[in-house]
Amino acid sequence: MIDTTLIDYRGYSNCIKLENENTQVILGHHCGGRVLEYSWRNENVLYSDPSHDGWVYKPGQPTVDISAGRFDIGPEQIIPPHPDLWLGAWTAEIIAPGIARMTSVEDLATGTQLVREFSLEETSSRLACTQEIRNISDQQINWCHWSRTFALGGGICIVPLSDYSRFPSSYIQYEPDGRINFTPQDPGVQRRAGYLEISATPQYPKLGMDSYVGWLGYLLKNDLLFVKRFPTYPERVYNEIAALTISIWYPEDDMCEIEPIGPMERLLPGESAKFTEEWWILPYPFLKPGSTLNLNEIFALVEREAPANCSLLST
Repeated sequence: MIDTTLIDYRGYSNCIKLENENTQVILGHHCGGRVLEYSWRNENVLYSDPSHDGWVYKPGQPTVDISAGRFDIGPEQIIPPHPDLWLGAWTAEIIAPGIARMTSVEDLATGTQLVREFSLEETSSRLACTQEIRNISDQQINWCHWSRTFALGGGICIVPLSDYSRFPSSYIQYEPDGRINFTPQDPGVQRRAGYLEISATPQYPKLGMDSYVGWLGYLLKNDLLFVKRFPTYPERVYNEIAALTISIWYPEDDMCEIEPIGPMERLLPGESAKFTEEWWILPYPFLKPGSTLNLNEIFALVEREAPANCSLLST
């Protein structure tokens, strides 16, 4: 059974709560259309900065770097600033038990309106997160889906790799002067048994991958594995600078940013496109000091408990 209600949460009123026996999702429309909490038996996997509780965007006033379950559009280097989408107030509605929708304003800067729909499965932690990009302008737009989820920091990122990568190290690293290192050799990032394993803060924390496997995992210190599945399209154009399908930002801080990226959507006026991420929380013990992560065991767990289901993905 799924409970779907309105609650006050962290300084925001009328947030939407989706809840089944073990999983709780809280959606906030007041500042950017975010997932404020995604928890398993009261253990939240998302990072929220408590100093931002109740904060709302006011044009012309100082802003904050919002946290928790964030979504965006890109590519990040050429898209114009869009604070009304990123920080502004959205509308929210309950569609059915376990299903809710949040809708942005019409944003003239990007020519888009964004719609995000969230659906919690009744018997598991599976949360389907669909973002729709609508072209409300009078010309073609060329944006892509960006996920900018802040999970709790200090965990271990697990990225399964495709058989082929354009990058010699299977990942790239962004350096502070804007350069992209295509051959990084960072001790915090290990390539092992067909996976990238990020278990410590890299020298430069922003990384990018071009894997088309379609899932990634993040093992948290509270013994939970946060899994994201998402569609990939090897035959399509990915319009980030390095044609990334995934970005990871792993600073020496309280959060780690886990970011599936969608392909370029060439949308004519009136057209729209959807991209769905499926989230799971799976109990799994954190790595003990001196031990090695059992990647085969994690793969088996993900395949069993968080299986791919293409019928649930919108394209």
